[in-house]
Amino acid sequence: MRYPKFKLPEVGYWSKQFANLPDRFIKRKMEQVYWKTPKNDPRFLPTVVQREVFRFSTHRPWSREFYMENLPGKNVTPAIVEPIKEWSFFRGDRVEILVGRDKGKQGLVQQIIQERNWVIVEGLNTKMKCKGKRKDFPGIVILEEQPLLVTTDIALVDPADLKPCKMEWRWTEDGEKVRVSTRTGRIIPMPATAKETIDYKLPHLYKNQPKDTTREVIEKVTFKPELKTFEMDIMDKMGIKEDRVPRKTFWY
Repeated sequence: MRYPKFKLPEVGYWSKQFANLPDRFIKRKMEQVYWKTPKNDPRFLPTVVQREVFRFSTHRPWSREFYMENLPGKNVTPAIVEPIKEWSFFRGDRVEILVGRDKGKQGLVQQIIQERNWVIVEGLNTKMKCKGKRKDFPGIVILEEQPLLVTTDIALVDPADLKPCKMEWRWTEDGEKVRVSTRTGRIIPMPATAKETIDYKLPHLYKNQPKDTTREVIEKVTFKPELKTFEMDIMDKMGIKEDRVPRKTFWY
């Protein structure tokens, strides 16, 4: 019997889209392996003991702050998150805050934390925090944006009248999936900043660097699967023909 390999909690696509980091790097930064059986040892079943529960916050999983919040051996309680079938808020969207002291104010979505259904709106829903306080230094007080829940705390702004609205996904005649305001029927366009990353503003504006893999190399087929063994493949490439006669075998 083989135990199924544990799968780390997945980081939301739109949470990591701006960071532009490969999944293998995020997995390597997140996983905390306490013990595992020796590799290719027939005496043991393949078993891995590692952290299975993580608590997500405003700190990204690849940051030092996230590691400190989920230290090895530290008991953390995972947050209860309402499942959302399809994500509808993106970086650059204009939203209106529905709760708190900034109720009624509008701002742009600056960061997405899809694992907790949170967004951070630029300059709104702030809280004073003291940074760098030491014995010989009083520290600096700054305003830091706090996360807002997309299901209850914010609403998309209708571009037709700049008022909050409910939206739903629909298909156009050209087969394009768009967000539509249920009140006015106006299409809410996707913001251009939704495709931005920390490396480039828009994908088509990115300039290839000398160490980047070109598109021609990616699209080039370098391997064609064939029903043959490694030895048979080498023999075909070197022009070697099999002339040995196999010895007869008998089964009883």
